[in-house]
Amino acid sequence: MTKQKFDITGMTCASCAAHVEKAVAALHGISSVSVNLLTNSMIVIFDEHIIGIREIINAVEKGGYHASIEQTKSSNAKPEKVYTDELSQMKTRLIVSLLFLFPLLYLSMGHMLSLPIPVFLLGNENVMSFVFLQFLLVLPIVFINRNFFITGFKQLYKRSPNMDTLIAIGSGAALWYGIYAVFKIGNALAVDKMDIVHHFISDLYFESAGTILSLITLGKYFETKAKRKTSNAISKLIALKPDTAIVKMDGKELEIPIENVRVGHMVVVKAGGIIPVDGHIVSGDCYVDQAAITGESIPVFKKTGDEVIGASILKSGYIEIIADKIGNDTILSKIIQLVEEANSGKAPISRLVDKISYYFVPIVMIIALITCVVWLFAGQSFEYAMARGISVLIIACPCALGLATPTAIMVGTGMGAKNGILIKSAEILENAGKVNTVVLDKTGTITEGEPKVKDIVTNQHITSGDLLHIVASIEKNSEHPLSYAIVNKAVEDNLALDAVDNYLTFPGKGIKASLHSQDYYIGNLGFMKEHAIDSLLFEEKANQMAQKGETVIFCADSKNVLGLVSLADTIKANSLQGIQQLKEMGMDVIMLTGDNKLTAHAIGSQIGNIMSISEVLPDEKESVITDLMNKGKTVAMVGDGINDAPALAKANIGIAIGAGTDIAIEAADVVLVRNDINDVAAMIKLSKTVMKNIKQNLFWAFIYNTIGIPIATGIFYPIFQWELNPMLAAAAMSFSSVSVVLNALRLRFFHFLSPDTMIPTNHTKNKHNAIEKKILIEGMSCSHCSNTIETELNKIKGVEAKVDLENKTATVILHKDVKDEIIIKVITDAGYKVIRII
Repeated sequence: MTKQKFDITGMTCASCAAHVEKAVAALHGISSVSVNLLTNSMIVIFDEHIIGIREIINAVEKGGYHASIEQTKSSNAKPEKVYTDELSQMKTRLIVSLLFLFPLLYLSMGHMLSLPIPVFLLGNENVMSFVFLQFLLVLPIVFINRNFFITGFKQLYKRSPNMDTLIAIGSGAALWYGIYAVFKIGNALAVDKMDIVHHFISDLYFESAGTILSLITLGKYFETKAKRKTSNAISKLIALKPDTAIVKMDGKELEIPIENVRVGHMVVVKAGGIIPVDGHIVSGDCYVDQAAITGESIPVFKKTGDEVIGASILKSGYIEIIADKIGNDTILSKIIQLVEEANSGKAPISRLVDKISYYFVPIVMIIALITCVVWLFAGQSFEYAMARGISVLIIACPCALGLATPTAIMVGTGMGAKNGILIKSAEILENAGKVNTVVLDKTGTITEGEPKVKDIVTNQHITSGDLLHIVASIEKNSEHPLSYAIVNKAVEDNLALDAVDNYLTFPGKGIKASLHSQDYYIGNLGFMKEHAIDSLLFEEKANQMAQKGETVIFCADSKNVLGLVSLADTIKANSLQGIQQLKEMGMDVIMLTGDNKLTAHAIGSQIGNIMSISEVLPDEKESVITDLMNKGKTVAMVGDGINDAPALAKANIGIAIGAGTDIAIEAADVVLVRNDINDVAAMIKLSKTVMKNIKQNLFWAFIYNTIGIPIATGIFYPIFQWELNPMLAAAAMSFSSVSVVLNALRLRFFHFLSPDTMIPTNHTKNKHNAIEKKILIEGMSCSHCSNTIETELNKIKGVEAKVDLENKTATVILHKDVKDEIIIKVITDAGYKVIRII
């Protein structure tokens, strides 16, 4: 199957989109077709062995529209350009229309307001000049808006009437009735029947035809202007792409076009510059503003070895990076592609609207015809019956119905992308709000995914620093993941590691090695007992650590255990808050892990006693999701690894953490650029907000037609004297369309919780009525750092502080009211950064 996107021109309403979709869907070899009125685009999935692109284009053109293959966007392409061109055309049409409409209204209605009319148009002898001048004034309005007539009657001829058909018939009928009135006036003047002359002068309807076309053009102008705003999220992202990059070649710095950068090139970025590609730092450290990609408002510190994202801004420093991803492979390009595809797709509710709109236009035409006939049989004049029919045609135009869904979808997905939440389709955006169960992978999603040293316990003959020195010196020769954590801890504590001799590994048990001519044993409890080492003193403590889900490593000489080093995968700083948000929203939160029950229980208890399913093999995760769905749950699966891909694909909504593998991201329906569980809650809230907005739009659109059409027919006139002339009908129809778009634009004010936002909470009070807060701090790397922060915090009057280097947090007890700003300033002035206060 081949997937191709087309640009479509000539569509003006939901009926147009429905006709194009129906024409293409009827072709043999078409798997699926989705037409988007708002973006004037169509995505078709077809079998290239059965049908070609030319046949698809022909089918669209036979329906009265124009199709072309979407042109590949360059780095400088602006998606709103189509709206800018359309807006310019609409502006010209509007200016010309109003330029002739105002004098036309003055002539036709000025006498009602006792406004002075030129002398050469007054009196019975100037009647023909008076009516013919009105005819001449309406002609430019009709001509500049001729597309309504060309498209409308073409679609009527093809038996596919649309909104333009209603406008063309309505305004055309008013125009032709005016011409008919001119002839009647001429005949009446010839036989000196001035009563007939005066009757038709007041019912020319030239002003109605001009007003209808002008008001609808005014509505279209505001509608196009609003539609252009919906593309701003993508436009701003594309605008971030630099045109050039500085590449280091043969020791020289060369500025080359961004298109010429290749994977493996060394790219230089200086303070204030835009990082042109995705890559990793090989030299230098810096602060990077990633707000446009991840939504983080505070710059992030990056050092050698860290990855950087293209289009982020280097706030300070100088770095050299190796280009890993370029062009369409960068995160920014994928964001743009995902958002565009989401906007081109259709939510289920949108398909329902398309079906209604498809049948709506012919039904309205029948109602208008019946209205005219009924009033004629009721004894009303031809003029009155014509006015009622025209009003029905104008007020029933289904613009608002066609715009209700796509505008909200476009704004919603655009806002999500701007804040690091990439939703792959409109259908996913709709269904995300129905989620009631969130399944979270543990490793890499809830936790950091890397073990860290949690605790060091020693006997009375050795210090924790000396024990860590011994264990790290021996473990540095191992490739076991736990060894990296131990060595990293030693490096953080500025310990110089020594060379070892007689290194022996015992797979699954431990290591034996000599350091300074002394034999040491590093391993599990069974390894100690195998070598007859006395471990009794530490077994109870080791068991307590294991109960907390920690992995325990024994360190011993040839006779006795010297101490223990415990390691565990640490919980991400944002996991607690994210899970709490989900629970507050009424979600069932489940942790899914392959770890043993002890570890799963320990992690689960730390994050709020959520349900955990442990000891699940990679191929069993999909079965767990299936079981939950079979129980009637609407499941969102959140994961980051290759082994999560089947479960992500199986779940109602698959959510991939942005730092996860490419396979997981491809399998998922939603990608969270930030590694933040808070964004799961934000995505669900966004979905619910968008759907609420769509329902509001549809409600007003349907109510508008439900109330407007009966009034326009004149059915209430005999009882309440309610009637709707064609001019007011045109104004109401235009207002309806504009109001729907403006309502959708309110989604731009949807509040996303930034990862660096200081979150006001009801902090716990101790027995002395003091407030306790926890501060997440970035930049601490050794005990000197933690001691510095702790000392500075304790200098604040009324503050009692304790810093935890391992978890990068500080716990402060406030015995008096101390503002967060003071605490943040003290830590910042010490050279560190506050990520969050909770």
